[in-house]
Amino acid sequence: MPESDPEPLIRRADDIEYEPVDAADGLQKGVLLSDDHGAPNFAIRRFVLEAGSTVPKHTNAVEHQQYVLEGEYVVGIDGDEREVSAGDSIFVPADTVHWYRNESDRDGAFLCAVPNGDDEIDLLEDD
Repeated sequence: MPESDPEPLIRRADDIEYEPVDAADGLQKGVLLSDDHGAPNFAIRRFVLEAGSTVPKHTNAVEHQQYVLEGEYVVGIDGDEREVSAGDSIFVPADTVHWYRNESDRDGAFLCAVPNGDDEIDLLEDD
């Protein structure tokens, strides 16, 4: 196998470090896999949306594919708000306005897959 070919990898839960996301109080991010780990195309991240927290309206330069792991929270996409819960999947196209609001008393968590590379985030002012 040439050195440029990706190598299989298993990362254990204990290896994942979670950090606060600067753009939102109460949002933590752990990078499960990315190009830093040898995954050539996509990054998978796990987010924890704490009870009572809000992620402001923003856009990203890349698409997002999300899977809700636990809890219930509101996701807004292009002016439409929907409650999501464990087992639901969400697709957010690149450059689409979206936001999150956890009105419950339980933390929510979701996986988010994005293409590797730069992801410019643009925070928007509330109307």
